[in-house]
Amino acid sequence: MNAQGNSRITLEDLAKLAGVSIATVSRALNDHPIISKQTKQRIWALAREQGYVFRDHMPASPIGAEGSIAIVLPQVLSRPLPLWHPFFLELLANIGEAARAHDCDFTVSHLTPSNYEDLVAAATTSRASGVIFLGQGGLHEDFNRLATTNARFVVWGAQLPGQIYCSVGSDNLQGGRRATSHLARLGRKRIVFLGGTDPEAGQRRHGYREALAENNIDADPQLNVQVEFDLDSAEAAIGRLLRSGATFDGIVAASDLMALGAMRSLRREGVSVPKDVSIVGYDDMMLARLSTPALTTIRQDTKEAGRQLVSQILTPLSGYMPERLATELIVRESCGA
Repeated sequence: MNAQGNSRITLEDLAKLAGVSIATVSRALNDHPIISKQTKQRIWALAREQGYVFRDHMPASPIGAEGSIAIVLPQVLSRPLPLWHPFFLELLANIGEAARAHDCDFTVSHLTPSNYEDLVAAATTSRASGVIFLGQGGLHEDFNRLATTNARFVVWGAQLPGQIYCSVGSDNLQGGRRATSHLARLGRKRIVFLGGTDPEAGQRRHGYREALAENNIDADPQLNVQVEFDLDSAEAAIGRLLRSGATFDGIVAASDLMALGAMRSLRREGVSVPKDVSIVGYDDMMLARLSTPALTTIRQDTKEAGRQLVSQILTPLSGYMPERLATELIVRESCGA
């Protein structure tokens, strides 16, 4: 077969070879529901064998799927969210499992939207049944605007004031409060918060502040540390905090990866975890269970998240229906368990 396709092979040729009508060939190549899966597979195999040039409008995914979903990661802090991030890999895996349960295909797009026009392109220029955006970044108002169009999409992220688009995410306020309250119950009084400027981290930070107030602990601005969405940034931030002479005995991190970076910095400086500093992460990634010491964390149910995200695309409810997933405190060795 010619890798570029054989432009001389026509629908008429394929119809003769397959012993069916031209209309049947056309419908099979376009994955029309009235054509049986067996006939579609036979005609697609014949078309590839003969080097037929597939048209742009023909399905990009395997034929016979009940639907298809595009996964898009918007920009956060002026850069694309990293595909290698362990939490997003676990979330992608659970979206994939949920899609497979519906006989649905999914693809991860190369697009990294940074404005409204990018969102429109991601939501309207593919042949997918709908789009799952993993994260909001600074595009909340742009998503609201997109919700006034016919685009079918759902966002993994925070529920924000004035929101009219559908989102699925954990109860970030509750999670930040639970993590901080746990450290307070252990007698920790100087608790650091590590997190970025994204909406989810902002809500977890708000929960942290609420828990400090509820436990009569003064909020020290020096202990509210802004970091990037990765391990190295958190590690460097804790190193700077230690060198500044600041004292602290607990850390609430907006992600497990940040918590692991903090733990690495403390270990390098000879600070014991959990004897000197107790740490709580957020996500409950597999790495949290495998770290030394094992990381206490706030669990996000990525299996349920995947199910809800896929369901919102394939069987959407009418109107705006946000989904808040409950969080759970998982106590491990980094807090002295």
